[in-house]
Amino acid sequence: MNLFFKGILLGIAIAAPVGPIGLLCMRKTLNYGRFAGLASGLGAAFADAIYGCIAAFGLTAIADFLLGYHFLFRVVGGIFLGYMGWETFFSKPKDMKIPKLHAATLVRHFLETFGLTMANPMTILAFFAIFASLGIVHSGQSYLSSSVIVIGVFCGSAGWWLLLCEGLTLFRRHMTPKVMQMINRIAGLLIAGFGLAILLSNLWM
Repeated sequence: MNLFFKGILLGIAIAAPVGPIGLLCMRKTLNYGRFAGLASGLGAAFADAIYGCIAAFGLTAIADFLLGYHFLFRVVGGIFLGYMGWETFFSKPKDMKIPKLHAATLVRHFLETFGLTMANPMTILAFFAIFASLGIVHSGQSYLSSSVIVIGVFCGSAGWWLLLCEGLTLFRRHMTPKVMQMINRIAGLLIAGFGLAILLSNLWM
């Protein structure tokens, strides 16, 4: 249970900082409702859990493969963030009604943030360092410990996105289309800015 709660805290610590993924989840919640935002958040949480598994179970071959294509992943992720920023900036809410969502739409929201989170393999190194400090990097006798903390990471991350989506849903009820459009433009600029920063950072790697 101690490792499980450590995993929850770690999952929250990974998910909570405001970055491109957080902005996308917030934008999805405000524009399409809590379920769209939650689907996006779960995509990020699932990707974090996968990277956590790679680090916790010492799957160095997979880690080396992903890190070997780190530059390519970041280029693709940066370009996609630029596109999402452009789409967000120019989106014009016609009314404040939450649109009806189909399963395919929720899957798309999930895959967008899952893909963007997976496009940063450097997350594996962070997990390696954290798990090593906790003494649970796989040593042949720690399968249970590794599994428990990875489940905790997923639950912590998913729980954070759930709370964030619910809070934004309450906030959304007091918004007007004009305020929504202003938020979309600010979020669009920030998301595109993150994408540009990722692309430029590759020049110094």
